[in-house]
Amino acid sequence: MIKNILKLLMLIGCVLGGVSCADLDVRSDGRVTYEDIFRHYGRTKNYFTGCINKIPNISLTSYGGTALASFCDEAHDASDCADGAVSDWYKGYATASYFPITSPWGALYEAIRHCNTFLLYINDPEVATYSFREGEKNGWIAQVRVARAFYYLQLIKRYGGVPLVTVPYGTGHDYSVDRRATFEECADFIISECRRALATEELSGAVTFGFRWDINDTERGEITRAFAYAVMSQTALYAASPLWKDGTGAYTWEKAMEITKEALDQCLKHGFKLYATQPSANVAQNAYAYYHFTRSDPSRSLDKETIFESSAQTNVWKYAGTPITPGMERAGAGPSQELVDAYETIDGEPVLDLDQPYKDADHLEPNYNKNNLTYRENNPYANRDPRFYASVYYNGVRRYLDSRTETVDTYVGGNCGISDDVTDIRYTRTGYYLRKFNNYRSGNEIAGDGFIRIFRLAELYLNFAEAAYQAKGPDVLVKSTVGGSSMTARAAVNVIRSRAGMPELPRGLSKEVFGKRYRNERRVELAFEEHRFFDVRRWKILKETDDFVTGMKITSSLSGTLKYERIKLAQRGTNTDKYLMFPINRSEVDKMEEVTGVTWQNPGW
Repeated sequence: MIKNILKLLMLIGCVLGGVSCADLDVRSDGRVTYEDIFRHYGRTKNYFTGCINKIPNISLTSYGGTALASFCDEAHDASDCADGAVSDWYKGYATASYFPITSPWGALYEAIRHCNTFLLYINDPEVATYSFREGEKNGWIAQVRVARAFYYLQLIKRYGGVPLVTVPYGTGHDYSVDRRATFEECADFIISECRRALATEELSGAVTFGFRWDINDTERGEITRAFAYAVMSQTALYAASPLWKDGTGAYTWEKAMEITKEALDQCLKHGFKLYATQPSANVAQNAYAYYHFTRSDPSRSLDKETIFESSAQTNVWKYAGTPITPGMERAGAGPSQELVDAYETIDGEPVLDLDQPYKDADHLEPNYNKNNLTYRENNPYANRDPRFYASVYYNGVRRYLDSRTETVDTYVGGNCGISDDVTDIRYTRTGYYLRKFNNYRSGNEIAGDGFIRIFRLAELYLNFAEAAYQAKGPDVLVKSTVGGSSMTARAAVNVIRSRAGMPELPRGLSKEVFGKRYRNERRVELAFEEHRFFDVRRWKILKETDDFVTGMKITSSLSGTLKYERIKLAQRGTNTDKYLMFPINRSEVDKMEEVTGVTWQNPGW
């Protein structure tokens, strides 16, 4: 068996993964064998850790030097005129051989290979000869299963259905029978793997091993039961979405509702709750702001909302900062006017008419909501959703929350104004700068900025709300299957709004109207957390959202009167259905077509 494995996942390494076979093969020169690993506790644990620590880090530089938000309608990057990923994306230069956004195909399949290998050998009595504690070993197995499920989720979000490789290939494997699984088949596998893991017995007492709900702060990076439920929730929601089935097939909206409700209820049952700690006025504007630049604590002594956090610090001050911040290098992903428009006024009314937000095709003539009596065109940033103030630097806002009074002046000629020199990447193109994740104290000497949450409880509320309103409407109670409280889609959204300090959505909204309010709510709550990019794709609304974005150009008269002018930024060439999915690299497609006789490429590429 051991000798047969030395060609471990040739499909992944040589055909699918796009990485060198030499990098993937186990050393065959006697230095390390699988027997050497699995007969020792420490080596086995290290191998286990290697399986789960390949969860991608998310930062503001993860995608060609910028955030994923720059590649959808959340933001426009100030590097748009410099050679590189941002410029190439906006110009529509993407091909199956060159994709400007980081493509994780090879890295994810390499991670899957590690998981497959671990799961193969950990229960092989000829290889795993160490006498492991059964509870600890079973906990490792459960975590690796969930990690592998997560890696597959990341693949299908980008590529659609992918090959399901669950065991290392032996030397006699017939590659001609390999195929791409459907999205539904992949979703089935992901959810079934999570359920297999969750079936692992929970150990009683104060144990520090096993597959647990609660871990301590020294175990950051380990996978919990909440993580498994979060993977199930997101997978079910995506599988029911328009890009894949639109609530038909095996993943109906009803099924997605059941799975997302179960995930939410289980987390609530085990002590998860939205972060609501109110900071001092000189620390952060509100609980939402405080949460996003505060490091999570896996023990959940203070932060009971985070399910899993990226290990990469955002460093907003440096990579998406304001020019008045010492040491700042670039403005990075500047929030779009479309995102700013999405923040309601404090009375809970949308600023724009959600049926037709703009009167013109260029988004330069806003169609204001006639029911909104609070918004003022000549003072557009007053009386807005508190999440706006936690997420966006806008003209005239104080940069600091302590005794310093310096303001962010985005008007033309201001200290942070739109520059006529488009090669100067320190200045915004949109008239806005990112504030979310930013601790104003952070800089060259203090690393105080936050970490993007890969999963958090707010997403589970929103996942359930979407599936429930699609399945039953906004106000129909959905019963719990695990002993939780019944809840409506509207109530789930209102939990989110309440934490933000926003009024509840009213009863009696039609399914259509509620759907628009829901999408708007998801947009502002999860802004810059790598959801919007995938949401507009699974909803199949790229043609509406990703043709271009707009900004706000402000000029100041000698008397100090401000003039607000919406501006259209460069047209983007990435809003067709072709861009609903990533392409599989051309060289890998060609290899697999030669082996299987079938092209695996996604439509349009």
